[in-house]
Amino acid sequence: MLLRNQGLKVVMGPFNVRIQTRYKPLAVQLYSLYKHYRLVQDEICEFHVCIVAERSFKNPLKKSVRFLIDGQSPFESFPEEQALAVLEWGINLAIAVRVNHLLLLHAAVVEKNNHVILFPAWPGSGKTTLCTYLIHRGFRLFSDEFGLMDPARGVFYPMPRLMPLKNQSIQIIRNYLPEAVIGQSIPNTHKGTVAHVCPPENSICSAERTAKARWIFFLRWNEKAETNIQPISDAEAFMLLASNAFNYEVLGATGFKAVAQLISDCNCYKLIYSDLEDVTSTLQNMVNEV
Repeated sequence: MLLRNQGLKVVMGPFNVRIQTRYKPLAVQLYSLYKHYRLVQDEICEFHVCIVAERSFKNPLKKSVRFLIDGQSPFESFPEEQALAVLEWGINLAIAVRVNHLLLLHAAVVEKNNHVILFPAWPGSGKTTLCTYLIHRGFRLFSDEFGLMDPARGVFYPMPRLMPLKNQSIQIIRNYLPEAVIGQSIPNTHKGTVAHVCPPENSICSAERTAKARWIFFLRWNEKAETNIQPISDAEAFMLLASNAFNYEVLGATGFKAVAQLISDCNCYKLIYSDLEDVTSTLQNMVNEV
């Protein structure tokens, strides 16, 4: 009833997101994949989003869905079976466009022993696949998409949201992690087939615990490559990290100082991997040596 009427107010890390929909198949998916998220009642929400079902004049027998934020639609409509993917993409877009009090890095982020590990990477680099494996092997999820850094305090905020596996990664994770909670596969999206992984309950319940970064690994997946970790200079790391930020230029001097401090605080590497077990073992050894 809340979804249909005033909406569910869901806590997603430092943000509250109000979600509304009358589209029943999406409500069923949200019940399964959002069941561990904390709900609030009276708190202010930073984002008000909605998925509405509609029919086109050209094909009135087929439903489509549309994402709305504050009543406005930034996208065209999508096939109805893509409703969950559209909701998740829309929330990501809202965060990327509207959040400018934090430095937003395009990176997977996990935590171990109270130290944050960043994996900045371009799409297709394997960051969501690796992030999914790590958080089922003792690491805590912050995000597979956003590194949310407070420039004033130098800490990262967790935002453990659903993680969209794509194409062959879906079956890889099903094989490696039968315990993972994965939603239904959504074919024929503009990113191919997508299936969303629900973060482990402990990551969701620990979303108020911030931490500072200790390592940065600029990530690349390469089929059949052995795990290879090479240190890089601070200058190269700065350029790579700044280019992976959503709002570095918007923040101006604040963004420059935040990235510079982050590079100074972290050990920076380039990481190439193909084998999930091997790279996880290597990372665990590095983290445990501290």
